[in-house]
Amino acid sequence: MSASGNAGKKQRIDKVLSHMGIGSRSDIRKQAKQGLITVNGTVVKDSGFHVDPYKDLIEVGGEVVRYREFVYLMMNKPAGVLSATEDKRDRTVLDLLKPEHALFEPFPVGRLDKDTVGLLLLTNDGKLAHELLSPRKHVPKTYEATVEGDVDAADVEAFAKGVELEDGYVTLPAQLSILSRERGSKTVSYISLTITEGKFHQVKRMFIAVGKKVTFLKRVSMGELKLDESLPLGACRELTDAELTLLTGGAGESAE
Repeated sequence: MSASGNAGKKQRIDKVLSHMGIGSRSDIRKQAKQGLITVNGTVVKDSGFHVDPYKDLIEVGGEVVRYREFVYLMMNKPAGVLSATEDKRDRTVLDLLKPEHALFEPFPVGRLDKDTVGLLLLTNDGKLAHELLSPRKHVPKTYEATVEGDVDAADVEAFAKGVELEDGYVTLPAQLSILSRERGSKTVSYISLTITEGKFHQVKRMFIAVGKKVTFLKRVSMGELKLDESLPLGACRELTDAELTLLTGGAGESAE
């Protein structure tokens, strides 16, 4: 999903370059006066000069500036950070971003609980975020979890029908798969769960509803987008064109 639909809309060159992190408006004004900025091969000394950032060839100090309005990031969220843009006490996922990504002022699409890890999408594309978070879209989200207790066929059947949460809400049907179990003094189950809605702490509350407790939760996919397992915890990278295309095919709020 690109911003190419904005092609033809002219903007001040200092606004374009500051958006791309080239420098502050005053920095760019100085660079222009020094003759370091060219547009389509012509030196531009007026930092208020208007350009079409999608069509004009803009160079600063001989380096081509490739303009884009939006950024799309995949983060492997670690435990202990909040899926928020700011917090007075705790670190947020924005604190983990590199400066070149932070300058776009992205925000998390949906939320993962502080102790939940895995796939988190960040972007400054409000339209795409709305599509992904719209309850009407029923975007599937898949989680892997460690659960205290013996998750069995009865739970699989219950989740497939929808379970009643403590507040009386009955969830939409969800796909529960038992990956493995460890039996000892306490049985621990490893599961995969796909839900298509995003009630607050939904995954945890669904297991509470059947008498079990989630002790570890990781989101591994959102829609067709899958977590890059080679991405270290706390790291993020930009989506590939193919991954972005997977997201734009359809898009509900994340939940645990």
